[in-house]
Amino acid sequence: MGRSRRTIPEELLLLALDPATGTTAQPQSLDLGLAGAQLVELALAGRIAPDGDRIAVVMARPTGDPTLDSALELLRRRGSPVRAVHWIGGPRLGLRQTYLTHLERCGMVHAVAGQMCGVLPTTRYQATETAISREIRARLDNAIRTGVPPDPRTAALAALAHAVGLGKHLYPGNEGRSSRSRLRDLIRHDPMGGLVAHAVMDVQNGVAAQPRRAPGAGPGSGPGPRQPAARATAEAAGVPVQSRRHGHGSMARVGAR
Repeated sequence: MGRSRRTIPEELLLLALDPATGTTAQPQSLDLGLAGAQLVELALAGRIAPDGDRIAVVMARPTGDPTLDSALELLRRRGSPVRAVHWIGGPRLGLRQTYLTHLERCGMVHAVAGQMCGVLPTTRYQATETAISREIRARLDNAIRTGVPPDPRTAALAALAHAVGLGKHLYPGNEGRSSRSRLRDLIRHDPMGGLVAHAVMDVQNGVAAQPRRAPGAGPGSGPGPRQPAARATAEAAGVPVQSRRHGHGSMARVGAR
């Protein structure tokens, strides 16, 4: 897959990034949305296809995007179609941070180091290519304003933006109510985007049963210990927090799980 076109996960993250604060809106649901956006992007690339409420791999050839190919390989290893809600609700090892680091490497954002509560080292991200963010937002605004059915990519992006709760970030207050309603309505224009968006909302609403723990899973596979208050506050605010654990000899950045 060439880099001339941004992927839906990249665009969703850029939509969520607050240009004033460098934090991401809806951080707790954004990882779910990014996992869903990967599915939509893989479907548009012809690698997967919906099978009822499940996702089936129809072509295992890599796309050339390392993050998407990692998801594709995990789906391939399942060996049989997987329910979208179970895939999206599975463990997410910092997808938000993975994509923030990727956008930084591409020069679309730059990292600004700081501290939360004077204790925790944090990293905020400022967009460097603001024209890109404006273009993405303009596509949504145009679809909402004109009522003309958008292209599949824009329709899927709108569906995911609604699913993770970005409507109130993009169109705040009472004056944005009608725009939020029309954003929600765009979900019907892309079947795959609609399937994935509904799966994201089902996970958030606790509709789907939690995936079973793999046989032989150790204690580390369950919920972790309670986070310190400062760390929980930082992650809830959408600020990636640097872990004090060291991996491969260097401090590893982690995003909200």
